[in-house]
Amino acid sequence: MIGWNYLLRGPLHGVKRTHAQFNPAFLLMNPHTLVPHDLTVRVGCSLVYETSREVPLLLNLKPRHDPRQSLQEEKLVLGHNLPAEEFEDTHGNIVYRFMLQPGINEIRHDALVCVPSVPDNQEFMDIAPHQPVSLVELPPSLLRYTLPSRYCDSDKLLQFAWEKFGSIEAGLPQADAISNWLHTNIEYRYGSGRPDISAYEVIQRGYGVCRDFAHTVVALCRALNLPARYVTGHLPDIGYVDPGSPMDFHAYSEVYIGGRWFIYDARYNVPRIGRVKVSCGLDAVDGAFSTIYGPARLTKFEVWAYQVPPGVVSVGSPIDLSLRLDGTTEIKGVPVVTVS
Repeated sequence: MIGWNYLLRGPLHGVKRTHAQFNPAFLLMNPHTLVPHDLTVRVGCSLVYETSREVPLLLNLKPRHDPRQSLQEEKLVLGHNLPAEEFEDTHGNIVYRFMLQPGINEIRHDALVCVPSVPDNQEFMDIAPHQPVSLVELPPSLLRYTLPSRYCDSDKLLQFAWEKFGSIEAGLPQADAISNWLHTNIEYRYGSGRPDISAYEVIQRGYGVCRDFAHTVVALCRALNLPARYVTGHLPDIGYVDPGSPMDFHAYSEVYIGGRWFIYDARYNVPRIGRVKVSCGLDAVDGAFSTIYGPARLTKFEVWAYQVPPGVVSVGSPIDLSLRLDGTTEIKGVPVVTVS
């Protein structure tokens, strides 16, 4: 198996790019890494909750403020214009708090987001250092990402982590080895997710869904004193063949190395293009798309994430997959910039 380190540093094999007209979103970029946000992705979801009485709900759907993405346009509909409070939680996630009303509550979120056409982490690979930050120098706000949490029970995995990965060079090589091992030894089994299973239990049973892969990467990294956090968002199939499974939110992980957060996704274990980050935190408790405080049934769940031509689609319009540009190894829509 090709290691993650090699994949990050090497070219994106088997992928060709189709160039398009210049997209103004190309100018939206991270000033620290100068990675252009040159592709447009449509992401969103449609949810229906039914309840017999008022029920408080926290909703976590809005794309985060992040250097790797730029929000172009967004629309959020909460039932029949239900009043809601927007706030930022302790991890920087944007959360809406409101009351579900008796009967049917329809929630729809739709957004156009500009993202880079380069794979995960590519902008960091030529920037040193790649060694872990000493715990005595780690910013105090990040210390929480080194500790066990409900689903990332790193305390139960200390012996396993140090026996399996302790002899590997600290930093990227250790994180690479963890992702490689999980991808090889834990089976992805669609539909096997459970709301009560932790990283330790995932390793014991040997299979799981993306949430389980993310929890286990985070827990093993924390066991090795590498700060790591759980991330949720959308993952379109840009430069990747559509696997044909129903679209869902996607969970992955970020590991703090050399002063930067590196993306690790052991479910796929290859750098992907076009992620839209929604939330992050200690584990799935902080990344849940909804938290319900009472009896309510989710009777509809639909998620979309696909690349679209810039300037063609508007939020709120019907989902039209005939406009979809992704789902193949060909990367379409990359603008050509001519310098005179």
